[in-house]
Amino acid sequence: MVVMGVVLFTPLGTEVKVLFNRLIAFSPDLEEKIDEEQVDFSSWQLKNEKGEAVAFSEFKGKLILINFWATWCPPCIAEKPSFQKLYDDYKDRVVFLFVTSDPLDKVVAYKQKHHYNLPMYFPLSPAPKLLESSSIPASFLIDQQGRIVLKKFSAGDWNSAGFRRDLDKLLVGVTP
Repeated sequence: MVVMGVVLFTPLGTEVKVLFNRLIAFSPDLEEKIDEEQVDFSSWQLKNEKGEAVAFSEFKGKLILINFWATWCPPCIAEKPSFQKLYDDYKDRVVFLFVTSDPLDKVVAYKQKHHYNLPMYFPLSPAPKLLESSSIPASFLIDQQGRIVLKKFSAGDWNSAGFRRDLDKLLVGVTP
């Protein structure tokens, strides 16, 4: 009972859950059948860490990776190091949107503690229907035509060689 209490209700337990999620995180796979419906970003409003509104028109024709997450979520915490490595190498070619409803001060403290420079965004309105999820982490890769080519609802190894290959193919316009 004591061990279960530690795992469920203490910071040490969070670290155990994070480690477990890292052990079971697999490389994300692209969808076998691409959803032909395009994601409509027209009514979705986000703001960045500076409080500036996001203009989705700037992302038209770009590859977009969206990750819904929270600072208290062990699977979310587990996958952030792999996202950071991927972001370091692809930030000039892929739009990264890390979306959280956590308070700004908590997010800033979390990023500083872990030395992350991932771009964080905060919702001002509900996400588009095609991006709705009842759990986090929830990640979506959207191709240059606005179609969802990947959905993942658990921790992933985003820095895997396989996922990088898929990204590279999408960046040159080849559907893997």
